[in-house]
Amino acid sequence: STLIEVEVIDELAKAAGVGDKVAAITEQAMRGEIDFTESFRRRIGLLEGLDESVLEGIAERLPITEGAERLFAILKTLGFKTAILSGGFTYFARHLQKKLGIDYIYANELEIENGKVTGRVAGQVVDGKRKAALLQEIAQKEGIRMEQVIAVGDGANDLPMLSVAGLGIAFRAKPIVKETAEHAISTLGLDGILYLLGFRDREVS
Repeated sequence: STLIEVEVIDELAKAAGVGDKVAAITEQAMRGEIDFTESFRRRIGLLEGLDESVLEGIAERLPITEGAERLFAILKTLGFKTAILSGGFTYFARHLQKKLGIDYIYANELEIENGKVTGRVAGQVVDGKRKAALLQEIAQKEGIRMEQVIAVGDGANDLPMLSVAGLGIAFRAKPIVKETAEHAISTLGLDGILYLLGFRDREVS
């Protein structure tokens, strides 16, 4: 919900008729009240039997966060490498990767059998600890020092990633994240990150 203006798992839950149950668990996890991995598996389990066509419809309607397209276009021009490290799903991350020209995506593989969601995730869950590790892996692969890395997030599971980056930014974040992160953006769009990098409007217009 940093790069898009919805929590995809909540949208899937509404389609499956379990919206209220899943939203309540999501909020608890984002506030850091319950372990992300445990909450994630509980929420996914409620999606069992959902038709794959629903995922496609949601992917096509994803509302991109204000300023995201401008931010990624400028970062690409400047030679930055970009990545989505998400506790969401690769199905939707791939859609955003194509739309925004993102270099790396790491998210959870929602298991689908015979055109239906099984209620399980294939492979390792991308939680807060995993996000931080992946960020470091990408930096190492690209020959970038961690001091040069920027990480942006809004939930408690983003805190480990924000803490290892040279510049950790809480974007329209939950209180626990805003209080902990070094920098916070609450009223601007995602392209407000450019100001934190020292750019002025006339330089990026």
